[in-house]
Amino acid sequence: MITALGTTPLESLEQRLVWQEPPVPTPKPGEVVIAVRAAAVGWVDVLMTSGQYQHVPTPPYTPGLEYAGEVVAVGEGAQQHAVGARVLVDGLTTGPRSLGAYRDQGGFASYAVAPEGSVIALPEVLDYAEGACLLGGSETAYHALVERARVQPGEVVLVLGASGSTGLATVRVAKKVGTRVLAIRRSADKLAAAADAGADHLVVLGDGAPSLREQVKSITAGVGADVVYDPVGGALSTEALRATAYGGRFVVVGWASTPLVARDGREANVLPTNLILMKSIDVLGSPAAISAHRDPALRARRLAAIMGWARAGELRPHVSLRLPLAELPRALHEKWSGRCAGNVVVEPGAGP
Repeated sequence: MITALGTTPLESLEQRLVWQEPPVPTPKPGEVVIAVRAAAVGWVDVLMTSGQYQHVPTPPYTPGLEYAGEVVAVGEGAQQHAVGARVLVDGLTTGPRSLGAYRDQGGFASYAVAPEGSVIALPEVLDYAEGACLLGGSETAYHALVERARVQPGEVVLVLGASGSTGLATVRVAKKVGTRVLAIRRSADKLAAAADAGADHLVVLGDGAPSLREQVKSITAGVGADVVYDPVGGALSTEALRATAYGGRFVVVGWASTPLVARDGREANVLPTNLILMKSIDVLGSPAAISAHRDPALRARRLAAIMGWARAGELRPHVSLRLPLAELPRALHEKWSGRCAGNVVVEPGAGP
């Protein structure tokens, strides 16, 4: 559990994490107790554990936004999931990113308590680690592409940070809706995961390579990208604006290159308005979590699409590193470093 907040990502993390071994919880009416088998270690988890995220529970709380596991107890009136069922949890309606009474119940634990309505049957084709990583990345991608950019089949989608957890999810979702995907990364070592996810073109920047604009224009016969998915920010955003087609849509999803901006406004991202104006570009904010809280109907649509693809085996998160829960500090540092393609998980206990 987290007992205090830091001032920079991962500062004094070991001093702020307190390890406890509580007994198996007893569920109240309408609750489900889950033995956690895997918990995703995402970018938001890194920022939240250090107090850098804009939505931080009051300590003490158990971090871990997304997890999957086995139902071990159900409270009175809870009838949707039997003991022994394989499930994942909705990290927007329970746990540290939620707004209700369960904000202290995260997945970096052996057991977690969740309201029955936040528990979803784990698709048979997914293991626990894949299930733990399913919703966050896929919902971010779906909201950005479908609800905000309103992509159409045949359009060109430029994915920045394409080997990250949300980046790979975006490649997959973009292919599911019939687009042509250009995966972008400043190093080639992790882009193989984007190719496996279905990217049509891999674009590597730096080390003497042509500019992003030059490479994208070459691939698109001089037109540019119809849609840009940007979870990175900083200088790369300007490069991507130059590679955007006239009348294109530029979707702002995150700020991985400037992580302190949410805490105190430092390193604020600035987009060049001259490019936006002269190229008639629509710049779209895409807050997947906030939108879910404000518009439940929108959330229902995207969950239906994502779970349908997942059950059919067509949407499987890429998990590149699995560590024991006891190595949570290492897992957070690995995520912060960006060395791992796709997802990092911690596993509290062995599971099938």
